[in-house]
Amino acid sequence: MGMMANWAIWVLLAGGLIVAELFTGTFYLLMLAMGLTAGGIAAYAGLALEWQLLIAAVIGIAATVLLRRSRLGRVRRGPATRDPNVSMDIGQLIEIGAWRGVNDAYSARAPYRGALWDVDLEAGEEPVAGQFIIREIRGSRLIVAAVKNKRADR
Repeated sequence: MGMMANWAIWVLLAGGLIVAELFTGTFYLLMLAMGLTAGGIAAYAGLALEWQLLIAAVIGIAATVLLRRSRLGRVRRGPATRDPNVSMDIGQLIEIGAWRGVNDAYSARAPYRGALWDVDLEAGEEPVAGQFIIREIRGSRLIVAAVKNKRADR
């Protein structure tokens, strides 16, 4: 049985990166897989190993740089306290019965996920009883805003 063809090795490595991307959710591994695929095409075309490596590196790096500069590659810079990817509570609904006000700041105690929470009303919101959406978590305090329509605007 002979040795596996160079192009097949490149394709297997690219496939491994694609599988790894499925588990991590990062597009950067897909860009590197594109580079490995380009190396496999170079191998299939019969180019020397040095050219295969060079083509794989150039395509992989170029694809990564292009992704980084695209809309998909930009990092959203915002506080983790408002990021629904950090806390599953961001965007959830909570029922507030009554607000206590001190100097234009309103707070309440409300049951949420089986416990009583301290809740602060986001600046500029009306202190009326009803349903609110959790916008931020600061320590053990929920910062909420009024629900503008029937569905939670996440």
